[in-house]
Amino acid sequence: MKNNQFIEHEKYYKYDGETMIYETAREVAVKILSRIESTDSYLDKLLDLELRESELSHIDRSFLTELVNGTIRWKLKIDYVISQFYRGDYSKLDINIKNALRLAMYQILFLERVPHSAAVNESVEFVKKLKGQYLANLSNAILRTAIRKLNLVEYPRIDDDPVKALSVIHSFPAWLVRRFINRFGVYETEQLLVALNERPRLSLRVNLSRTSQEKILEKFKSQGLKAEKGKYLPEFIYVDGLSRIGELEDFKEGLFTVQDESAGIVTRLLDPRPGEHILDLCAAPGGKSTHIWELTNGNVELVAVEKYENRTRLLISSLMRVGNSNPDVVTADASRFTADRQFDRVLIDAPCTGFGVIRKKPDSKWKREPEDISKLNTIQTAILDNAAKLLRRDGILVYSTCTMETMENQDVVNQFLNRHSEFILEKADQFIDKSLVNKDGFVETFPHRHDLDGSFAARMRKIR
Repeated sequence: MKNNQFIEHEKYYKYDGETMIYETAREVAVKILSRIESTDSYLDKLLDLELRESELSHIDRSFLTELVNGTIRWKLKIDYVISQFYRGDYSKLDINIKNALRLAMYQILFLERVPHSAAVNESVEFVKKLKGQYLANLSNAILRTAIRKLNLVEYPRIDDDPVKALSVIHSFPAWLVRRFINRFGVYETEQLLVALNERPRLSLRVNLSRTSQEKILEKFKSQGLKAEKGKYLPEFIYVDGLSRIGELEDFKEGLFTVQDESAGIVTRLLDPRPGEHILDLCAAPGGKSTHIWELTNGNVELVAVEKYENRTRLLISSLMRVGNSNPDVVTADASRFTADRQFDRVLIDAPCTGFGVIRKKPDSKWKREPEDISKLNTIQTAILDNAAKLLRRDGILVYSTCTMETMENQDVVNQFLNRHSEFILEKADQFIDKSLVNKDGFVETFPHRHDLDGSFAARMRKIR
């Protein structure tokens, strides 16, 4: 289905030092797409940098955001279509030319109210500026032929090759589709892929130590926005049409935080109590640390650990925004962190493949490789083993991820319990809505089942 939100506009804006190459929203989109593909950079960071340095109007920002997210999300399907009309070796095409074609094809396939002529003309002009008339003519021919013959494109059939068909039609790496099919079967895998390609509603966590869910809901409704209560937790709401959140006074004052409800469920599983000594490992950007602070009304000895210094600064900022004027934040590797005394509760939001948040971070499906899963399993195991030493007797340990990979979730926890007889699993349905808890007592959320990010969480108690 096409997105009708974005209409055609030709406003130009400029960047110091780059005004001769990247002048329009489409051209900046090509720059971002090429950098994502040629470096380890992530879409959200590059897009945020461009938006902060630009002089974009609100609609220009929205258009640029739509272009880069949509093109990344549907990259494989777009490449499949383009390759039907390009006679050369598409894989060897210059990266900027390839992304200019992708960008135009995304608009042709998915943005109904952007005229095909505008999508084609600006991409062709950009190619001409970069590479000359010959490649501009080639690009023009490819795109205009595609427009005429789109209805003739034949996609792989699910009955013939389900992995290839679902990979192309829904734009996911074949190796990841294969893993999903092995776990969920073909029918449910397609439901999952459809859900992962949808844009989630904006979910906000209300700071109940400073305001109420009702007050924040009424404030948004009074502004003409659609706002409603969360599905599972009393501190969450959903809002449609809210933008530039970081500039809102209520956000700056810590009255609410942007967070998926699945992440809030993890903190509720930890069940922090006032007066406790709590450790949040792998804490940045601070969503769960700030939730712990709010649930205990700030009456908590909270230590937040983050490996990377630049993310540590973000963590400090997040905690101060919700009222922690002197946050205890440590820059350290979670697998090696030590403390003078043990903690009452430890939360591990482990580094993972992040397949559960593809809805929000579509580039993550292209950034990962199969071998990353086993590498992350090793890291997750080391963090859990270290956390076991940091927890007091009768203390609570919660392990969570934002992925749906069994090897990063159930396997990590079960192997940990086999190595550490001093720990027992506490079934999550004692603390969390039973519909989110699987038969083994773990929290598991899925986009296609719960309309939440994909996530996993386990709660363990140290009995000796």
